[in-house]
Amino acid sequence: RGSFPSMLQNEVLLCFAFYSTILIVKMFVVAIITGQVRLRKKAFANPEDALRNGGLQFCRQDPAVERCRRAHRNDMENIFPFLFLGAIYSLLGPSPAVARIHFLIFCLGRIVHTVAYLLQLRAPTRSLAYSLAQLPCFSMALQILLATTPYW
Repeated sequence: RGSFPSMLQNEVLLCFAFYSTILIVKMFVVAIITGQVRLRKKAFANPEDALRNGGLQFCRQDPAVERCRRAHRNDMENIFPFLFLGAIYSLLGPSPAVARIHFLIFCLGRIVHTVAYLLQLRAPTRSLAYSLAQLPCFSMALQILLATTPYW
């Protein structure tokens, strides 16, 4: 099993794995929603999909599909950097309680952001959720930079 048992002893890394997995599953759900909206709206990106579902006239864009795609893209632009930052941060030996707060705030912020995006909630709900989720990322990035500056 190699170093796997030692990973199980790293409470921060396990907490990071938990919240990261929640976020990845959330991204899968958004992808599934996008596909379902495509089917419901008959708006397909590829001619072969349109032909299979009624004809080339359905190879088109739809505002609802594009909204889902933007939500998914926004996830990729924010969750992927979190995965990198959180993994490195977890290896720095932070306080488990403080790390958990970082991961929880990011996760909740991203969930609220997605809900606000998909349900078209009133502004500034989405931008507040986005901003809230950025705080732990900036904190982790700063801590990583402070810890690694001597090695530059």
